[in-house]
Amino acid sequence: MVQTYIKAEEKGVDIGQNTLPGLLLRNAEKFGDSQVALREKEFGIWQDVTWRGYLSHVKYFALGLKSLGFCDDDSLAIIGDNRPEWVYAELAAQALKGMPLGIYQDSILTEVAYVIDHSDASFVVAEDQEQTDKVLDMKDELPKVRKVIYTDPKGMRAYDDPLLIYFPDVEELGREYEKEHPGAFEESVNRLTPADVALIAYTSGTTGKPKGSVLTHSNMLKMALNLSEVDPKLQGDEFVSFLPLPWIGEQMMSISSALAIGFTVNFPEEPETAMTDLYEIGPNVVFSPPRVWEQLSRTVMVKHLDASAFKRFIYRLCMPIGYQMADFHFERKEPSLGWKILYGMSYLLLFRALKDRLGFSNIRSASTGGAALGPDVFRFFHACGVNLKQIYGQTEISGISCIHRADEVDFTSVGAPIPETEVKIADPDPEGVGEIISKSPALFEGYLKNDKATEETILDGWLYSGDAGYVTENKQLVCIDRIKDLMKLTSGARFSPMFIENKLKFCPYVVECCVLGHDRNYVTAMICIDYNHTGKWAEEHRVGYTTYTDLASKSEVYELIEKEVVRVNRFLPEAARLAKFVLLYKEFDPDDGELTRTRKLRRRFIAERYASEIEALYEDTDQVHVESEIQYQDGKTTTIITDLHIRQMKPLEEYELEAERKWWQFWKPVH
Repeated sequence: MVQTYIKAEEKGVDIGQNTLPGLLLRNAEKFGDSQVALREKEFGIWQDVTWRGYLSHVKYFALGLKSLGFCDDDSLAIIGDNRPEWVYAELAAQALKGMPLGIYQDSILTEVAYVIDHSDASFVVAEDQEQTDKVLDMKDELPKVRKVIYTDPKGMRAYDDPLLIYFPDVEELGREYEKEHPGAFEESVNRLTPADVALIAYTSGTTGKPKGSVLTHSNMLKMALNLSEVDPKLQGDEFVSFLPLPWIGEQMMSISSALAIGFTVNFPEEPETAMTDLYEIGPNVVFSPPRVWEQLSRTVMVKHLDASAFKRFIYRLCMPIGYQMADFHFERKEPSLGWKILYGMSYLLLFRALKDRLGFSNIRSASTGGAALGPDVFRFFHACGVNLKQIYGQTEISGISCIHRADEVDFTSVGAPIPETEVKIADPDPEGVGEIISKSPALFEGYLKNDKATEETILDGWLYSGDAGYVTENKQLVCIDRIKDLMKLTSGARFSPMFIENKLKFCPYVVECCVLGHDRNYVTAMICIDYNHTGKWAEEHRVGYTTYTDLASKSEVYELIEKEVVRVNRFLPEAARLAKFVLLYKEFDPDDGELTRTRKLRRRFIAERYASEIEALYEDTDQVHVESEIQYQDGKTTTIITDLHIRQMKPLEEYELEAERKWWQFWKPVH
């Protein structure tokens, strides 16, 4: 049985015979050297690349690959930070009718080897010495790799492996190739069709090995252009590319949308300088996963505590006004003139400067995707005047199914479908909750070398997402959680761990957490503190500590986190309230297998790794002894031996109830 059906009414966009390299040719002809296509910060200076320069790099790198033996349907793997060379390599492989794919730059050796081997990549583009070493260290297990092309020569002088070749040297081979084969690049691009493979996008691998989603030019362009119909991008826009390019969300913006619309993509100098570089650019378009928005909100909340007394007063005066205006917006209520005046004053006193400090002064389109963003973070940014919207989708549908419309933002939902997209709820229960399925021209061709998984995921042209959700009366999609992650207590009460986790992560001192309780009597959580922010708090309160493990064990830190758990419990049904929690001795880490490379919890692995800690949370004990081995990115390991304290929460009524009234409620309310 399939029920509850929503479909975008907007007319879809006809992409004709366009392909991604075809759009690059079009943009280079249209804009030439008059418009900047890419910009990279190097040695503290922004370096411009025009559309003509963009095309030149792609063209000669493609011809260089061809001279090295790159053929139709060959795969090219790319690993490294976001750089112009990444997009040159990706577009070059596409132009030769090859299949590019990305590998997360923080992947460990075995993960790199798995993706390269699984994709049959014959060429690898590695950014620097670190990434090159990952491939060379595993080369005996990668016999199909014919060349490793590095882009940064620093530290590479003593390397003499015949597999290696420098990126500019490949471009020079391309120039020589063109002399003997004039027009070869253009001929190769012109033979492409929208149905050709444009990208192999590997999923995050929450339940096992990542799967390679095969996406065509048509998939990626349909998604980009249909999204732009309801969330417009403009040719003069600036976008900062700082999220990993293997992620479909970054591909959606830096490749598909940038080529289709023609806006400028900026690459930070280093991942660590991304926020500073974003401030310098002042982008018009920002798209980030929840972890970035959570980190930004935590940073603001912590930094205001370091400000002068006057600035702290202004912050505490204005933020409630911002929250109230955000609530008016969410509830579709028109604020009174008095509230508009109050918010205008607050904007001048606080929010204008705050947006500028975050780099959001010129922002027009702000969105989040990849996972659900907590309602508290949504309210925070809307209070600041950033019209943040939720995007929903999967890698298998080129990233996007739904998005909030500008005037219909509702943090409880993920919006409505983009044009040419249909969404249904399969096999709904009496309350209308079931599995979210979708259909779109952006639907992928299937999983590489995995017909069984493809058949299980695509049924009658519909993508089965594995997400539980329902459709509201006003045709907005609500995503509750992954079906397999929804939990039920022994009492029969159901709850979403992701919802509770998002509420907890709004705390500036919590960076990650895992909520537990399936088939148990009550709900508990394992919490990872934010080392920087909590450490700063400890220093200000004269709490001495040495390491992360030591800081997380301090009774003062437990008291600090307990206040945040109380805050969250007040918003939860009684059955879903946290009864106990433990502060872990380390953060969850992708290198330890606890998170995917897109920072999603791997709950099954966590349940196995922390089995003793979890059992202790459901026993009559106040501590658990831990001896745990941690593996670093370079393969080295260390053992942590410690005792973790388990904090038992008191009944909610025993905690002092904080004043819920806003400051203006102590006087005559504004009407």
